[in-house]
Amino acid sequence: MSSMTSGNEQQYGDSRKLAARARLNSEYTIAEVGWFPWVAKQLSLEAGNSVLDVGCGPGWFWASTANDLPEGLDLTLSDLSPGMVAEAVERCQRLPFRSVAGQQADATALPFEDGAFDYVIAMHMFYHLPDPSKGIAELHRVLKPGGFLAVTTNGAGNMHELYGLTTAFGSPPFDPAGAAFGYDAAERRMRAQFGNVAMTQHPARLRVTEPEDVFMALTSYPPGDEADEAQLAAFRDAITEAFKAGNGVLEVEKESGLFISRKTA
Repeated sequence: MSSMTSGNEQQYGDSRKLAARARLNSEYTIAEVGWFPWVAKQLSLEAGNSVLDVGCGPGWFWASTANDLPEGLDLTLSDLSPGMVAEAVERCQRLPFRSVAGQQADATALPFEDGAFDYVIAMHMFYHLPDPSKGIAELHRVLKPGGFLAVTTNGAGNMHELYGLTTAFGSPPFDPAGAAFGYDAAERRMRAQFGNVAMTQHPARLRVTEPEDVFMALTSYPPGDEADEAQLAAFRDAITEAFKAGNGVLEVEKESGLFISRKTA
């Protein structure tokens, strides 16, 4: 990906392009506990909490975990994309929350009062912000004293076996998300704002058996979705060679982590 912030309106107007990447993880992840349930188990949510999800996307996290969460949560879904907010609200209104609200908003300028929420969640979205520190400060602002911020992101080595194939497009051979806002940046910036942070990595890997799913995932965003025929042919050749080397399987190591900070009471 040439820029983590370029083309976001086209990428995240709705969930269609995102779904191509999500399929790779949902179909091929090897883990004792899946990503969404694992994240939910790490959160210290309590019954009756007011929760803000910043960069909520299509609300897949809540759809996957709602029945395992405490009762009576008041959920506010926020995203820069109004299409994502609409999809998330429609999906989550059917789930067992006390209330569900949606708000299109910029993460660095949220339309909420100081101390409005018990818990703020920002999953895999900080690498889209030109100024992550400003975003973290804004999430700190809307938290109640004693409230928690939970952030997820990728490490620099995340899925390097996959991203090595994208050199066919002229991309560097590493996860652009991990490069833009990886583990070190998350730890440093959250500690600077909150004075504390705890990190846990999800133990997981991919075992991909279908080459076409690799092709679809890595051509769903720039520069893959803008590649010319020669680049696409070279990319297919690289995928073929990778699967041949693995006897029909592509083994991929994952680095996805959860960082939690608490606002001083």
